[in-house]
Amino acid sequence: MKKFLPWIVVLGVLAIIVLWIANVYNGLVAGEEQVESAWAQVENQYQRRADLVPNLVATVKGYAEHEKETLDNVVSARARATEITIDPANATPEQLAAYQAAQGELSQALGKLLAIAENYPDLKANENFRDLQQQLEGTENRITVARQLFNDDARAFNTKVRRFPNNIIANMFGFEKKPYFEAEEGANKAPEVAF
Repeated sequence: MKKFLPWIVVLGVLAIIVLWIANVYNGLVAGEEQVESAWAQVENQYQRRADLVPNLVATVKGYAEHEKETLDNVVSARARATEITIDPANATPEQLAAYQAAQGELSQALGKLLAIAENYPDLKANENFRDLQQQLEGTENRITVARQLFNDDARAFNTKVRRFPNNIIANMFGFEKKPYFEAEEGANKAPEVAF
């Protein structure tokens, strides 16, 4: 029996190490899946906004025919925003920045479109326009929440990937940090309001 005792101890230690590695690996997989799920929600909310744009443009078009350039800008910004796709498992900060820039361009175009509505009292009173405007505002809020949840999940995953000794397992199996959504350039400055 004494002859087998060292082997039993060695096998026990190896079993504990294998179980620990499996536990860390499974935690990293679960974290990565959470980040990908959060990304899917971000895309879902941006898609919701993109789906509202044609209805909003069509509603405004009937009232503001001579605002064709603004309407065209909204449509083309929507097209560019929906062209960019990102695989969350392989996302880079550059890809996320390009995605965010395209979405920001659409936000600016929509802002101009909604500002035009101020010049058309009949349009502002139109029930369809008001409903679409409310849906768009709600979607913008959902986008903000989805982006925050994505950043929270990315932070939790990145922390797990960087912590010792998890970082050893993460490097062995190719788990990498996930990029964050960052504030758009100039977001730290208050907008000028002129009357």
